[in-house]
Parts: sequence; structure tokens; C-alpha cells
Amino acid sequence: MNDKSRVIFGNRISDKDYKKACNTKKKSIKKFGDDSNVDYNIVIEKNSHIGDSLGVYDVLLKDGESKEKFDTEKGIIVGNIRMGFGHYRISMAMASAAKALGYKPYWMDLNSYPQTTCTKVISAQNDLYSLGSRLSKNKLFNKFIWEPANYEWFRKLSYNAADQKNAELMATVYKNVPKDIPVVGTHVWPAQAAVHAGMKNVVNAIPDNWPMALHFAEGSVHTIQCKNAYMGYRICNGMAGNDAVCHPMPNDDLVYVGHYIDHELVSNIEADCDARMARKANGKPMRFLLTIGGAGAQKEIFAAIIKYLLPAIKDQKATLYVNVGDYKNVWDDLIAEIPEMKAVSTEHFNQFEATSKFAEDAITGDVTGIHGFYHENIFEAVYCTNLLMRSCDVLVTKPSELAFYPIPKLFIKRVGKHEMWGAIHSAEMGDGTLECRDIPHTLQMIDLFMKDEKLLKDMCDSIKVNKSIGLYDGAYKVVELAMSMKNK
Repeated sequence: MNDKSRVIFGNRISDKDYKKACNTKKKSIKKFGDDSNVDYNIVIEKNSHIGDSLGVYDVLLKDGESKEKFDTEKGIIVGNIRMGFGHYRISMAMASAAKALGYKPYWMDLNSYPQTTCTKVISAQNDLYSLGSRLSKNKLFNKFIWEPANYEWFRKLSYNAADQKNAELMATVYKNVPKDIPVVGTHVWPAQAAVHAGMKNVVNAIPDNWPMALHFAEGSVHTIQCKNAYMGYRICNGMAGNDAVCHPMPNDDLVYVGHYIDHELVSNIEADCDARMARKANGKPMRFLLTIGGAGAQKEIFAAIIKYLLPAIKDQKATLYVNVGDYKNVWDDLIAEIPEMKAVSTEHFNQFEATSKFAEDAITGDVTGIHGFYHENIFEAVYCTNLLMRSCDVLVTKPSELAFYPIPKLFIKRVGKHEMWGAIHSAEMGDGTLECRDIPHTLQMIDLFMKDEKLLKDMCDSIKVNKSIGLYDGAYKVVELAMSMKNK
């Protein structure tokens, strides 16, 4: 196999950067070991949390005999990691689309095998990224470290060279997976590892629309959600530094597919948009869904929104859904900071069936007050937002993976400069606001949604138009692409 750290899409890496990449692997081996020769046993089990709703089966590395066997005809692996909620959410969209198309999705979380070098390497990187997210609240750190890292440093081919060396240590987890089963990686590492392991049909579903070499997994087919990212990826724009002209990606290695969205959301777009407009016309409380990550980098923004909306909530002019994911401390901190919200809040904690029932009833029923959601299990924590999306009017979020979802969106301040382009794209597509980079502009937009008759309608109309042109069909197309590679 060609050394994917030496030459990337025809672009030769300098001796200095290649040596640095090799040293990265050596340091990882010294710190985490090398299990390349270990033969991990695979056990397949139905996922106890989203197995019924999304048809998901977990691929586990543990002792014992597996009652389930890989379906080599209809099976498709969704390779992912937990790094924040974003990659899990995209993976759920892929699984949902696979089930809707009649395929069997297998869930491979490369950050869930603690005995492996693979997971140890990823966990260390995840901890570093989480620390950076938290420190990004510091303006100096954000300006000189965090934003340049997420915008320019990760953009370089030399960064991909180092990642590819680490990915060589991740390939072992695929050793006993049938090599013909298609793999969809919703983070570059599962895609890179699959290629290094000799998996024959790999799709690398790139999450961001700011072109960065970080996302390259040469040997896979790369898919993107936005056409404005196509040319940047195709010509490896700015990825060699010093304004160097790079050798372009081959045409067949890059495919525009549209947004990666769950079947349950795409199939109900018209009905959900009509319901939003009916609530507006009938003077029902406007429903805002706040999604809060564990790093807490934006907690102060959400606290300001809650304080601002409390009078309207008490007057039944606004309703809040607050999903803190699997971080109960965030909810506790909000209650401590805003004691008066307790009296109008209902807590939906670690009761996923009840949460699902609430979300379903809210689609047609009335909802008042503040509803807080916390689920210890990661699947439930992430999917809770998806369930609540259908019945809410406005999603309040940073412009991350949620920027691509078919719901009116209010974008608060980003965490990492690469996210900036999510808000730009959404505003161009008409289904989201500009990025509100401070609290006064965020509250101004809350006011506009509450008082303006046109803003919500325009976004709902745009979402319907976007659906008609296939903008939200990306997950279906990724799955179909992966299966077509197998059937060639």
C-alpha cells in the first residue's frame, strides 16, 4: 500500500513534514502502545437505545460468540467517533437513511473500544479538543490559537500527513470486518482507518464546508454538503501554504450530495413547516430549542436568552426546550444562575421513552413553560434534539453540523472559525440567520422571530423549496453511493 503520508493526491509532502508525521506515530506508540498484531473478536448486538427507531446494530470488540452475523448483502457500516455531538448526529442521519432505503446499518464508534490503541489515540485527541473549546472563551487564546488552528492549521496537507500516520494505528479494529461491506465515515479517522485496513468501499462524509486537508482520506470517495466547498476541496486550495498551486483531487474522488439529514425529518418537512406557521397565525407560544454542549463555551449566551425570554414564557408567548445532552451540570448551573426559571420548568431526565412521547405529542399539541432534557446515554442525549426539532419553531445553535438541518435557525457565536461557513451557507439557503457574535445581536434576533410576521414564514418557505431541489437528501445519496461502489 502506498504511504498516504508521503504523497497526498499527487502532492508530495516535504521531507521535514513527513519526518514529523512519522514521529507523531512513534510518539503515539510510545504513549498508547501498538496493537496492530492483535486479533480482536467482533460481537454484533442490536443497539438498545436507537436499535428499534433507526435499525442500528453495534459492532463491538469483546469476547464471546456473536449471535448476529454481518449481513454482507444489505449491511453498511457507519464509522464514527464521539467528538462533541456532531459526528454522532451525522452518523444517526446515515443510519436513518440506510434503514429507510432498506439497508442494515452497523454502528462502529472507534472511540468506544478502550482496550485498543485506536480508542486511546482518539480519546487523547478528543480531550485536547474539548480543552480547546473551553479555553476558547478566553479572547486571546481564541484569537491566537483556537481560531487559527480550526481555520488554517488543520487546512494544511502536512496536518493530514500526521493524521494518516496515526490512522495506521487505528486500522486494527476493522481486521475482522468483511472487506466488501461499505463503510461510511462521518469523521475522517474512521474513513482513514478503513482504507488502511483494506476496506474496499469507503465513503468519507465530510462534515464541514470550509475546505481543510484535515478531512482527506485518500482511497475513499469524499462527499460534501455544500457546492461552495467543492472547488476548495477539488484544487486543495491553500493546503500547501505559501500560495502554492496544488495537484487537484481526481474528479471521481469528490461528490456533492447535499445535507446529511435523517429520513424522519426530511419526510415531514412540509407538515412541520405548516405547523409552525399555524402556531404563529394562531398566537401560540413561539417554541425555541436550545442545544447546549458540555464544554459550556456558550452557556452565558443561553443564560442571557433564558433571562430575556422569562417574561414571555410566563405570559405564554414563548416556550423553551433546553437540551443539555449528557451534561446535567449545565442544567444545574443554569438553575443556580436563574432561580426563577425553576418554577416554570419541567425536567425530562433519563426517561427517553417519556421524552419521545413528549416530542411526538408536541407536534400537534400545546406546550408551555421551559422543558429541560438530560439523558446520560450518549445516543439518547444526541437524538433528543432530533426528536424535538419537529415540534419546535426555531433552533438556537452554534453554526456546527446543526446548521444544515431543515428547521428555522438562529445562529449564536461559533466555536472555531471553520463553523463560520455553516451560518453563511444557511443564510444563503434562506433557512437560518447570520451568525450573531454577541449577546445583543442574539437577543435582537429573538425579538425579530417573536414579533416579525415575515421572518419565520420566509425560512419555512425556503426550507420547502430547498427540499424540492434535493438539498436535504445528502444522507440518502451517501448511502446509495456506498452501496453502488460495492455493486460495481
